[in-house]
Amino acid sequence: MSATGWRPLASPAMLRHRAGALAAVRVFFAAREVLEVETPTLVAHAVSDPQLANVRCRLGPEPGREQWLHTSPEYHMKRLLAAGAPDIYQLGKVFRDGESGPRHLPEFTLVEWYRRGMDYEVFKAEVCDLVRAVGDTLGRSVPAPRHRRYAELLQEHTGIDVLEAPVTALRARALEQLAEPGDSRLARQLGDDRTAWLDLLVVAVVEPALAGGGLVVVDGFPAAQAALARLDPGDPRVARRFEVYLDGIELANGYHELADVAEQRRRFEADGARRLDLGLPAVAADDSLLAALAAGLPDCCGVALGFDRLLMACLGLRSIREVVAFAAPEGD
Repeated sequence: MSATGWRPLASPAMLRHRAGALAAVRVFFAAREVLEVETPTLVAHAVSDPQLANVRCRLGPEPGREQWLHTSPEYHMKRLLAAGAPDIYQLGKVFRDGESGPRHLPEFTLVEWYRRGMDYEVFKAEVCDLVRAVGDTLGRSVPAPRHRRYAELLQEHTGIDVLEAPVTALRARALEQLAEPGDSRLARQLGDDRTAWLDLLVVAVVEPALAGGGLVVVDGFPAAQAALARLDPGDPRVARRFEVYLDGIELANGYHELADVAEQRRRFEADGARRLDLGLPAVAADDSLLAALAAGLPDCCGVALGFDRLLMACLGLRSIREVVAFAAPEGD
């Protein structure tokens, strides 16, 4: 370590910005009578989503005592809701292995909240209201949101109807736009994983097109990317899932939450099959979440919003490391 390697990443001014934004989040939810809760950071089940990786922990020397640092408090918060909790939010640290870059840290702060019985459109507006409230605290006037449909954005920027096109067409277009001629590594790496090709096109083509575009809500993700969202009853090809961007930086991922235990079990199984195809470790389904859904999750909407990215976007910064006091060395 160099003689200055002990110093924090954030300046005193940034620490004040951060403290003010944290206070603004709590004021926002207090005014709406949303209850702040805390759930465990160490969890018994790794997340099944092949796109995410938990940080593994071992408790003591005995075998079989592995736990994981959570990637989100979602499962425990849904268990609270199923047990009768009112509208709730949580503001705390989450962990994702292998994530490092200008917009990613393996440890970061997440704001996650759930609203019982709230209309889906009203909920999306509330997420934007929080972004704008924090922006006001930081001296950034965030404009009113623009709303775009996922399929329309992809059609506009790739020329493909992603709701109907086969994975071969998605792969061909991604390789045409992103890969070097003769470079087959990307095709081998992603194979026939439709979700992975779509995610790649969004990150590489759509997000840059949203840069400088203010606040944008992207809704109507393909059913293959429903994650924990319900399908749209009017068009089962799409999910009631949305993401919120500010100047091309993804801030939030929200759902009209899936409450069907049989469908949730099927999605866990589908995740397991995808993990097997990708050569990833098997993950056991979270039986406690399934039991909570069986007991009855109330109709609700939920969202996870990256607090550090929100600061970064509102302040016009290029790296997420500028808004945290300390972070793991880059590349770790």
